[in-house]
Amino acid sequence: MFAGFLEESKIIVSLLIPYLLLLGVIGAGYLGGIIFSRILRLIVKRFPFHALPVYIRYMRQPVRILVSLVVVYLVSRSAFIPDLDEEIIASVLRILFIADATWILLGILHVGEAYLKNRLHLDAADNLRARKIFTQLGILRRISAFVIVLLGTGVLLTSFDGIRQLGTTLLASAGVVGIILGVAAQKTIGLVLAGLQVALTQPIRIDDVLIVEGEWGRVEEIALTYVVVKIWDERRLVLPISYFIEKPFQNWTRSSAQLIGSVYLYADFTFNVDPLREELARILPEIAEWDGRVQVIQVTDLSERGQELRVLVSSTDAPKLWDLRCKVRERLLTYMQKNYPENLPRIRASLENRVKEGENQS
Repeated sequence: MFAGFLEESKIIVSLLIPYLLLLGVIGAGYLGGIIFSRILRLIVKRFPFHALPVYIRYMRQPVRILVSLVVVYLVSRSAFIPDLDEEIIASVLRILFIADATWILLGILHVGEAYLKNRLHLDAADNLRARKIFTQLGILRRISAFVIVLLGTGVLLTSFDGIRQLGTTLLASAGVVGIILGVAAQKTIGLVLAGLQVALTQPIRIDDVLIVEGEWGRVEEIALTYVVVKIWDERRLVLPISYFIEKPFQNWTRSSAQLIGSVYLYADFTFNVDPLREELARILPEIAEWDGRVQVIQVTDLSERGQELRVLVSSTDAPKLWDLRCKVRERLLTYMQKNYPENLPRIRASLENRVKEGENQS
């Protein structure tokens, strides 16, 4: 009886040994992946840009899995595994290889985008070229990611005969379904095409200053189907990307970030503008936001109450221009209050006729 039990135990152990070896190989492969990932991490630290956080986020896990799969594949080829199990293992490894290769390609896209963005200087005063490339990189990465996932899924589905036959059957009956889906997804497809048009023609770019829907803000994100505008008070305005193809909007940084701003002041008819011009010429060099290009004061309108004075000043970008306008307005108004208070706008009433009528009655 004991001999029979021992014989059965030997048979069970002989059957389990290949699978235990396979588990050991998987563990060894994952350990090798961790070691390789650590070595690659040390290499990435020497890159000329801060790539380590991007690598850790997008590349560390797929690289570990790839090395593990390679080790498992190489060792499993020499292990004692039944033919049927070897075929199953090969199929599973093929699926994992395709999925992991797709994951690695997506990670390479992110690392490449981070590297190119690091070479650009979006915070520079003249950042037009950088904003152009930033916009194109973001949209092209999303399109490339979509194509990679689509190709990876296609390769995965065509790797097996049964699924390939199923795919052929589905394609044969996909005509009507394609028409239905095309009609249902018409707006979505239109948005994607609008996104491609924005990437190529670039009516807007990352960090552009816009006046849209009556709001002042900067372009924070451009996706395939929508655009996020960060408004000056930290709110976010989310618009479909087709909005910037179909509707008018103001782009203050389309060809340059330099802008001219206006400040309006009002004075009595008796006010002489020349002293105010001299005061403007004196204070502008003291204001850091002024870029030295434009300084003009003109009488632009008259009304029954007085004259309208328009002050034109220039700055390197929209935020600095806003501060410049506020400072110029405050300092010129203070100058007029201090030196010409009698020339500030006021309402006058003439009582001459009433006085004469009173004198006649008396």
